[in-house]
Amino acid sequence: MDGFRWHDGERVIVFGPGSISEAPALLGSDGYALLTTKRAAAAAPGIVEGAATAHIVRAGRVDEIAAELRPEVAAELLVALGGGRVIDTAKALAAADPPRRVAAIPTTLSGAEMTSVHRHVAGLPMDTPRVRPAIVINDPELSASQPLPHLAASACNALGHAFDGPMTVLRNPVAEGAAGEAISLIDGALPAGVGSEPGLEPDRPALALAALLAGYVIGSTWYGLHHVLSQTLARFAGVGHGPANAIMLPYSLGALLVRFPEEFKRLGSDDPLGLATRIGALTGATRLRDVGVSESDGTLELCAIEAAKRPELHMTPPAADVDELRDLYGAAW
Repeated sequence: MDGFRWHDGERVIVFGPGSISEAPALLGSDGYALLTTKRAAAAAPGIVEGAATAHIVRAGRVDEIAAELRPEVAAELLVALGGGRVIDTAKALAAADPPRRVAAIPTTLSGAEMTSVHRHVAGLPMDTPRVRPAIVINDPELSASQPLPHLAASACNALGHAFDGPMTVLRNPVAEGAAGEAISLIDGALPAGVGSEPGLEPDRPALALAALLAGYVIGSTWYGLHHVLSQTLARFAGVGHGPANAIMLPYSLGALLVRFPEEFKRLGSDDPLGLATRIGALTGATRLRDVGVSESDGTLELCAIEAAKRPELHMTPPAADVDELRDLYGAAW
C-alpha cells in the first residue's frame, strides 16, 4: 500500500509502511514528553529514546488519568504513542494547559489520532476548547499490530466510526465518502475464514488506512447512538472499549438503519449488520454475558439510565430514550 503525506489545516498526517522513520524530522530535537504504554514503547524504542520525559499511561478513565499526570507533564510537545486511551490523555493534557501540541503515533485502530474527541481533565470546565493532534504518524506496522482478537475489536471500533458518523446531523459528502471507503477496506481486510483458514491473514495496512479514514469521519461529524451505547458500557459496566464496540455494533446499526435507510445506502455496504457480526465474531465475545456483564445485578439498567443522559444521542434523531436503550442492551446480553 502506498504511503502519503496529507496537510489538513494546521496538522500534518503521514501514513504508510515505514512512516515511523519520519518521526525524528517531524518531532524535532527539542525534546518532548512521551505518553505511552509498555507494549507500545517496546514496539517503537526510537520514539522512547528521543523523549525528554516518558510517562506510562495506566488503564482507567481518561479524565482521571490526565488529572494524575498533569503535574508531571511539562513539555510543549506531547507525543502519544499508544491506543485511544493514550492519545486521548495527551489531548486532554494539551487542552488543560495551552498552548501545547500533540503528536499521535497510534498502535491500535482507535482513530483517536484524527479527532478532537476526548474527555477533559477532571475538574476542567466542559466548554474548554478541545485539541486534535497537530502531527499524526500512522505506520501500519504499529497501528495494526495487535493480535487478531484485539485487532478485530479495534476494527469494530473503526466500523462504528464509519457507520455512526454519517448518520449524525453533521453528516457531509466528504465524510460519507471517507466512511464508505473505510467500510469497504475493513470488509476486504478481514475476509470470511480469516483466523481459521491456514495462511489467510488480515490485510493490516488496509485496516490501518480504514481506521485513519474512519477517524477522520468521526472528527468531522461527531458521533451518536452507537458510541453512546459503547462508551457507557466501558464507563459503567467495566467492558473494554473495543469489546463494547464489537458486541453492540450489530444492535446499534439495526437501530440506526431504521432511522437512516437512505444514508446507509450511500455508504455502499450490502449487509452492514452481517459485516459487523462477522468481524465481531473474530473477537471471541459476541454477547455482553461473554465479557462478564450480569443481567440481574442492575448493571444494564444503570447503563440505560446513564446513556439516556448523554446529549450526543440527539446527534442521531430521534434521540433514543431509556426504553430503547434498555432494549438494545438487553438484546446484546
